[in-house]
Amino acid sequence: MRLREELPDFPGITEWVNGQVSKADLAGSPVLIHFWSVSCYMCKESMPQILEWRDKYAENGLKVIGIHMPRSEADTDIAKIKETIVEHKLTHPIAIDNEMKTVDAFQNEYVPAFYLFDENLQLRHFQAGEKGLNLVKKRLHRILGIEEES
Repeated sequence: MRLREELPDFPGITEWVNGQVSKADLAGSPVLIHFWSVSCYMCKESMPQILEWRDKYAENGLKVIGIHMPRSEADTDIAKIKETIVEHKLTHPIAIDNEMKTVDAFQNEYVPAFYLFDENLQLRHFQAGEKGLNLVKKRLHRILGIEEES
């Protein structure tokens, strides 16, 4: 996806956990979409930061949506995915995308990957890999109108 492109909907989701959302449900709110996989160590390492933002910036309207993207056949085990969701306290909506149709809609190739959309649902930042979380945070603060913490 290119910057300023509109958030795609979530086609072909195998199953939703913690509630289903649509693009229409997210209109008017800044949105952080994170792609992850049960077999991705770096994804699990970045989850505490995602949860912190989810909770800290909820009052600023931030919506967080997880997309589980399988990297192998073993990653399509829904029971294992659900165990990981519980284990890592992912209480926000999680889309299990075993057919990778939403992955394709986002043109995503990476896990972890972070897509940050403004309240008009336009892409404002994309980052792949856990090392870029500070860049995501800076852009998140800008979108939310929050002064940088010192």
